[in-house]
Amino acid sequence: MRRRKVITRRDFLRNTAYTALATAFGSSLRGDVKAEGKVKVVLVRDKNVIDSQGRINQTIVQEMLDRGVCQLLGEEKPIRAWKKLIRPDDIVGIKSNVWFYLPTPEELENAIVKRVMDAGVPRKNIGIDDRDVLNNPIFRSSTALINVRPLRTHHWSGIGGCIKNYVMFVTSPWAYHDDACSPLASIWNQPIVKGKNRLNILSLIRTQFYNRGPHHFDRRFVSEYKGLLIGKDPVALDAVGARLLQLQRIAHFGEDRPLDTTPKHIFVADEKYKLGVSDLRRIELVKIGWREGSLV
Repeated sequence: MRRRKVITRRDFLRNTAYTALATAFGSSLRGDVKAEGKVKVVLVRDKNVIDSQGRINQTIVQEMLDRGVCQLLGEEKPIRAWKKLIRPDDIVGIKSNVWFYLPTPEELENAIVKRVMDAGVPRKNIGIDDRDVLNNPIFRSSTALINVRPLRTHHWSGIGGCIKNYVMFVTSPWAYHDDACSPLASIWNQPIVKGKNRLNILSLIRTQFYNRGPHHFDRRFVSEYKGLLIGKDPVALDAVGARLLQLQRIAHFGEDRPLDTTPKHIFVADEKYKLGVSDLRRIELVKIGWREGSLV
């Protein structure tokens, strides 16, 4: 039996640098919330997705993706669920992430491609790319985008999540680094992106929960969390992801070590750009699979 958990505003603000954002973005994190429907985000985990040799199990990744998408869309069969997302005549760009130290797992990319093809899309109409999307003919003519990347902390934006993963859809990504990367959500209004996003997936199979400085990586700060976070709302996924990274720092250090940047772009994406929901009271987290050490 699945168990539903709502992440509360109090949870998110307790003993954390995010408290400053409650003042800066008052209506999103304080006071009464209007009677609006909650946004569903699905967390699916499997303790066996990484084996004793550190290898990711392709079969289990496929099962995790299927369970998560089915739960999100209220379907029992994975192909029926994917047919709600993708049409046979779609041209599908899978926006991945190739950062050397913690890339999108190839096994997850493969699992997505399989289901997009099962939905009726020929392989020739499916592309996977990151840094060259603007020159990739599939992405330039795409009718549907799937957004998938690992969750990690980030020097300029606080976290690297779903919102930031589309930064390569502009010719000058560095121009979006001002004010803690607050303008990132504006990229989603670019013609190459707008209206095309069908699904967002944060890979939590391994997460980086702490870093200092640009491009910093230290395996001591990588968690084998063994999960996927799946949803249609990229802002909601990033809000839950930011909370998870915070809790992982607390678990590791015994305190919430501050990041170089607080991820205010998540709240700006909601308040200014209306891209999605950042208020954790309005996010319904549905947890399936392995529960040990889930933190959220």
